[in-house]
Amino acid sequence: MTRTAVVILNWNGRSFLERFLPDVVHNTLSPDTAVVVADNGSEDDSVDWVARNHPEVQLIRMNSNFGYAGGYNCALKQVEAEYYILLNSDVLVGPGWAEKLITFMEMHPNVGACQPKILSHANPSSFEYAGAAGGFIDRLGYPFCRGRIFDTVEIDSGQYDDTREIFWASGSCIAVRGAAFDQCDGFDESFFVHMEEIDLCWRMQNAGYTVCYFPHSVVYHVGGGTLGYGSPTKIYYNFRNSLIMLAKNLPARHLRRTILTRELLDGLAWLMLLFREGRESASAVVRAHRDFRKQRTAIKTFRTMTPNPGFYNTPHTMMNKYLLFEFYIRGRKKFSELKWI
Repeated sequence: MTRTAVVILNWNGRSFLERFLPDVVHNTLSPDTAVVVADNGSEDDSVDWVARNHPEVQLIRMNSNFGYAGGYNCALKQVEAEYYILLNSDVLVGPGWAEKLITFMEMHPNVGACQPKILSHANPSSFEYAGAAGGFIDRLGYPFCRGRIFDTVEIDSGQYDDTREIFWASGSCIAVRGAAFDQCDGFDESFFVHMEEIDLCWRMQNAGYTVCYFPHSVVYHVGGGTLGYGSPTKIYYNFRNSLIMLAKNLPARHLRRTILTRELLDGLAWLMLLFREGRESASAVVRAHRDFRKQRTAIKTFRTMTPNPGFYNTPHTMMNKYLLFEFYIRGRKKFSELKWI
C-alpha cells in the first residue's frame, strides 16, 4: 500500500494538465507518494498526452463521465493508499505541499480530511473562491469560507494563518484519510458535482472525525475550469445538492423547518436571478427543487438505513447564525466580522 496517492480527476483537461501536471510530478512524486490521473471519459487527447509525456504517472481510464463524486469513487477503488489527496487539474503546487498535509494528518489521527490554504492563481495575493482558508455552513446550509463569503473574496494578509477545525474542506484540494473515506462510504454519487465534499465532511464529523485547515501548505487554484461560477448548470447543482445534503444530514427536529425556510429563500433567489441573469439561470433553481423532490424517497431510505442512530448531529463547526442576515442586513462581508464561535 502506498502511503499517499495524489489523484487528479480529469475530464477534457489537456490544457490544464500541460500547465500544472509537471509541477505536481516534480514537487510530489516520491517512493511513498504516487501521482495518479483518473480520466472521466474524456473526449480530447489528454490521456494520450499524459501517457506520452509522463509515464511515471499512473493512469486510470473510465469509459464515461461519472462526475466528481462518481469519478473519484470509481478511481479510489483502484488505488491503495493510506491517504488520498484529491487535486483539481487546474491547481499549481509548490515544494512540500503534499508532505506538509500528510505529516499534519499523521500527527492528528482523528483528522478525517484536511485542506491547505487555497489562493487565486490569477491573483496570488487573494484567496480563491472555492475553498480559501477553510469552509463552513450556516444553519440553513449556505456554504462560505474564511476569506470568501458569497462573491466577496478577501486579500490574504496572514489573517487566517492559524491551523483550525473547519466544517468542510474544498474538493479542489482535499486530503482524506483512506479509512475515514471508506468508513463513510465515500462521496454520494447522486450529487454528481458540487457540494459532495461538504456532504462527506459532514458525515465524517458525525462519524467522530474532525476536518481541518492547515495553512502551512499553500496551493494556487485557477477555478471555474469545468463549470463557470455563474453558469446555469452550476446554479442547478448548487441549489439541488444543498437541499439533498440538508435532507440527509440534519437532525429530525430541524429538518422540516429548515427545508421550508430554504424553499422560501430560494424563491427569492429565483426572482433575483430572473431579473439579473435571465430566464435560463432562474429556471435552474426551479429544476433543482423539482429534482430534489424526486430524490426524497432515496433520502428517506438513507436516513432509515444508517447503522448509527446518533448519526444526525449538528456539528459544532456549523455557524449558529443566518449568513444571509449577517451579510445583507448587518453588512458583515468578512469572516472575521461574523463574530461566532
